[in-house]
Amino acid sequence: MSELSSSDRDALGQGVFAFPRERKLPIHDADHVRNAVARFDQVEGVTDAERDAAWGRLQAAAKRHGVDLHEQSWRQLGRGDKS
Repeated sequence: MSELSSSDRDALGQGVFAFPRERKLPIHDADHVRNAVARFDQVEGVTDAERDAAWGRLQAAAKRHGVDLHEQSWRQLGRGDKS
C-alpha cells in the first residue's frame, strides 16, 4: 500500500474517507479499502450510527475497487460491538 503524505491526505475530499467528518480511514483505492477494514475497530470517538454509515461507505468503496468483503457488518470484525 502506498503511504499518503500529509499534503496528499489533506488534498483528498471528504467523500473518500470512511469517517468523513473525522477524516479517518481513506478509502480511495483498493489498498486503502483493505487497510480501512483492518483498522476499522481502532477508530475511537464515534457512535454506532457513525460506524454504520462508515461501513456503508466502505462497502461501496470495496465494490467500486473490486475488494471482496467477507463481513456483512462492522460488528463482525475483531472486537465486535462498540458501546
